[in-house]
Amino acid sequence: MSAPGPNILLVMTDQHRAGFTAGEGFGLDTMPFLDSVAASGTRFRNAYTTAPACVPARTSLLTGRFPSAHRVRQNSATKEVLRSEDLLDVLAASGYSLHFAGKTHMYRGEGDFDSFAGPYWHERGPDSTDEQRDFSAWLRSIDHGPTVEPTAFPLECQYPYRIVSDAIEALDRRDPDRPFFGWVSFPEPHNPYQAPEPYFSMFPEEDVPDRACGPEAARAKGGAWRWLADLLEEKRPGYDRLWRRYRATYCGMLRLIDDQIRRLLGHLQRQGVLDNTLVVFVADHGDYVGDYGLQRKGAGMPEVLMRIPFVLSGPGVVASDNAVDHVSLADLFPTLCEAVGADIPYGVQGRSLWPALTGGDYPAEEFASVYAERGYGGIPYDAGQRPPLHFPYEGRQYDELNSVTQSGTSRMVRQGRWKLVYDVTGRGELYDLAEDPMELTNRWRDPEVAEVRAALTEQLLWWSTRVVDDLPRAAYEPRRAPHNHLAPFTVSRRES
Repeated sequence: MSAPGPNILLVMTDQHRAGFTAGEGFGLDTMPFLDSVAASGTRFRNAYTTAPACVPARTSLLTGRFPSAHRVRQNSATKEVLRSEDLLDVLAASGYSLHFAGKTHMYRGEGDFDSFAGPYWHERGPDSTDEQRDFSAWLRSIDHGPTVEPTAFPLECQYPYRIVSDAIEALDRRDPDRPFFGWVSFPEPHNPYQAPEPYFSMFPEEDVPDRACGPEAARAKGGAWRWLADLLEEKRPGYDRLWRRYRATYCGMLRLIDDQIRRLLGHLQRQGVLDNTLVVFVADHGDYVGDYGLQRKGAGMPEVLMRIPFVLSGPGVVASDNAVDHVSLADLFPTLCEAVGADIPYGVQGRSLWPALTGGDYPAEEFASVYAERGYGGIPYDAGQRPPLHFPYEGRQYDELNSVTQSGTSRMVRQGRWKLVYDVTGRGELYDLAEDPMELTNRWRDPEVAEVRAALTEQLLWWSTRVVDDLPRAAYEPRRAPHNHLAPFTVSRRES
C-alpha cells in the first residue's frame, strides 16, 4: 500500500526548555540550524507539553490523548496505556516503514519498528566498544553534573552523535519504494549536564544571561517547590553556586544537538529525499535551568517546564512565526494523520494543526487556549512531610520526580497573557504572564481580576469536559468534528 503523504522525520529532545535559542529571543545563539529550519517552516511559540514528565508526555505524543485518558500519569506506569490506534499504527497502515534511534521511555519498543537503534538512556547506551562503555561509566560517575571541566571523551562518544549515525545507517538501508517515518530521540539536554570541547567553552559562564529568580522563589511558592529546594540543599549543600555553569553547559549541549540535526538533515539533502520530508522538532517537556534555584524538573507547572519548542518544516508547510495559537504535544498525532491523508482515530483528543500549517482556514478560537495536566493522584504531600521514597533521604542521590513532587492532581489552562492552575484540594493559581512571567504573584484572590479568573475557570471547565475519554467505543455512532476542532460547535460561538 503506497502512502499519499511525504516522508516524516520526527526529531525529539528530552527536557528541552523553549525560549533558549536566538530565534526565540535568547541572548545566545545556541541552535542556529534549528532556527533556520523554523524560519523556513512554522514555529509555534505557544506550544505546551501535556504533562511535565517524560513518559506521560511521550504517551500523549503517540496517542494524541491526555494523561487522564491514556492513564500513564507517572514515569513508572509505562505499560498502563489505554488507547486505540496510535501514531505507529496509522503510519504502518499508510505504507510507511518505521525507524527509531535514541531514547524510548514509552510503551513502544524494538519489535514495533522496521529498524531500531537503542535504547539510549541518560547514562548508558547500546555500547559496543571499550571507549563507549568507559564513557557510559563516566556519565554514571558524575552524579548528573554539571561538570566543572570539559568531558574528556570525544564527540563521537556522545549519544546525539551516535544516535544520528544510527539513524543515517538505518535510513540508508530502508526500502526506497516506501515512504519512511524516522524518529530520532535524543536523551539530551537532560541531565547529566556535560559537554566536550568545543561545546563546553562555547558559551562562557560570564556571557550567560542572568536567571529570573533564585532559590528564594521556590521557597516562597511553598508546597512541593519548597520541599524540593530543601531536599536539594540538604543533599548537596551549596549546589546552587554552580547555576551559571549549569546554564552554560546546557547551552553547549543544545549546540551539540543542533550540529547533529544539521548533520542528519544534510545527509538527507545529499540523498535527495529532504525536499519530500516533513521535518518535525519537539521536546517532551522543559527544564528549570537554574531558575527558582532548581535543577531538572519536578515541582509545579511553570512555563519553564510546560512550554516546549515545536517546529515543522517541509512540503506543504507555510513559513510562519506563530505567536498567536496555543498548541499541545497531543496535537501532533492528529496533525500527522492529516498530513498523510489518514483518518484521525477515535479516542484522539488532540487537534489537527494541518490547516494552520498549510495556510488553510481554521477557527482562531480553537487555539485560543491550551490545557495540560500534572500528578499521579491522591492528596498532595505538605512541604514538611517525609514519606518513604524510592531513594534514601541520606546521601547525595535524589530523583526530582518522586512521591512528593508528583503527588495530587493539577490542571492548567493558558489563554492569552493569563494562566490558571487548579488542584485537587481546591487551591487555585492565577498569573499574568505578561507582567509576571515566572509566576511569583498568585492573583487568584485579587478582586481586580475577578472577571479574568471567571473566564479562565470556565475555559478550564470546558477543557475538563472536552478531555473526558471517548474510549471504549461501543454501539452508538459518535458525531465527530472535522480536524478534531470543537470550537465551531460551542454554545458561545453559536450565540455570537
